[in-house]
Amino acid sequence: MISADRDALLCDFAETYGIYDFRALPVSTLATLAVGLRDDSRIKMKMHGTKISRTETLLAAAVDRLSMLWWAKTEDGRNNANRPKSMLSILVGDPEIQESNNVEAFESGDEFESAWERITGVKHG
Repeated sequence: MISADRDALLCDFAETYGIYDFRALPVSTLATLAVGLRDDSRIKMKMHGTKISRTETLLAAAVDRLSMLWWAKTEDGRNNANRPKSMLSILVGDPEIQESNNVEAFESGDEFESAWERITGVKHG
């Protein structure tokens, strides 16, 4: 676990057990405490490759079902138009949804200004 993400394990130990220096404890004790961490601890989620907890997954799935039921009763639902986006897909980072967000980051204000001018055709300031 330490090799996977030392900082996450340190945060989990501090939060759960109040341990800030795990080098002061024997390895066998650290292993026992690590196994005892909750399933939604930072390190266990990292080790399992999940971004959200089981509870959050179930809640998002319930929201998805509820929104589909509501949508099905509308005019859009009858015409199969404007289907609601899946909260679960958004939370777990579905690549199709992530690509459609088109988020772009800039290193500086000048870089942003030149992109703004390129997109809008309007020079700022």
